[in-house]
Amino acid sequence: MRQATASGRDTVRATRSIRDSTFAIIANGAHDSPPAGPFQEYLVANGARRVTMVVHPLTGEGDPRHEITVYERGSEGSRRWVRLPSRPPYTYPLDFFVPPWPEPVDGWFAFNNLACARGTLARRLGRATTVVYWAVDFVPARFGTGLMTRAYDVLDRWCCLHADARFELSRAALDARTERHRLVAGDEAVARVVPIGAWLDRVPVVPEHGWEARRVVFIGHLVPRQGVEMLIEALRLLSKRGIEFHAEVAGRGPLEETLRAAASAEDLDGRLRFHGFISDHREVEALLANASVAVAPYDTRLESFTRFADPSKLKSYVAAGLPTLTTDVPPNARELADRAGAEVVPFDAESFADAIERALASPSEWARRRAAALAYAQGFDWSEIFTRALEAVDFRA
Repeated sequence: MRQATASGRDTVRATRSIRDSTFAIIANGAHDSPPAGPFQEYLVANGARRVTMVVHPLTGEGDPRHEITVYERGSEGSRRWVRLPSRPPYTYPLDFFVPPWPEPVDGWFAFNNLACARGTLARRLGRATTVVYWAVDFVPARFGTGLMTRAYDVLDRWCCLHADARFELSRAALDARTERHRLVAGDEAVARVVPIGAWLDRVPVVPEHGWEARRVVFIGHLVPRQGVEMLIEALRLLSKRGIEFHAEVAGRGPLEETLRAAASAEDLDGRLRFHGFISDHREVEALLANASVAVAPYDTRLESFTRFADPSKLKSYVAAGLPTLTTDVPPNARELADRAGAEVVPFDAESFADAIERALASPSEWARRRAAALAYAQGFDWSEIFTRALEAVDFRA
């Protein structure tokens, strides 16, 4: 494990600029998923000598290939794919071996613990200078109560002790992981909160008259914990009340066909549109900028990593200036309600129908909530977040 400075394992300032350095980013999911995707953009935009980004399969619904993209300074990047058996989470261990022999780097940023373990091996072999464990989710029992969770916890704790820095998306996740692994200050890596952000200089925002569209929007994975089944029922209630609205659902997942069938059964076909997965983030941003109210109806009855996360869709909603409705599952839900024009709503269809109706009822109140969201968003620009985060690591050879 790398040694701390004389002031302890709290903050080590970078002494080499991004332009002097090479980086590896190892993540799961889509190429542009936050925070890994925006971080790659940040490094490339700031003239890094080379950035190698490796994206592994995350779920069974996604691309089953392993994607490797190399950006050299001044180039658009070269991309190749590796196809291996893909049945997440059982095939996650295969991620460790892709690519088989990575290029030497100054900074290795691992967005899961398998990638972090490989980074520490690369450091031991002299092929990485600094390893950062960027822990993007936390749940107390990752795979239930069996052997897989015990093995995961052993590896996760080892990474927290042997990485040079640990980034967490929220204080709730940082504290919970520290407690679960019985980590002691001074023994573990530098640990700090690095929240989700947005590219504020380019993200389109809802116009001042956006409430007139009366459009409800949801983006996310179509799984039970997201609460979309309850949302369909809330939309049915609004339709029954004679409330004018349109709704957009963007995302895919195992519930997609069930949700489409439920919408048809409730005669919502003319009011509710399913977009499926939208791969281009610019299309997602445009969808949000044409909405009037955004919903994130997380199911309060289910355990999920959202209780410890900083959900990216909430930040996307707020950055677009949308009045947002959510439950109290995300750890920042109350803060968003206090400062960003959001409302925390009980998890039931009647309450969400009422909240949507309220959000669309008053143009002046809608405008107040829009202004609050945009003002709050000024505090989480990606450039500022990444610049502060890199103060915690040192790329000295």
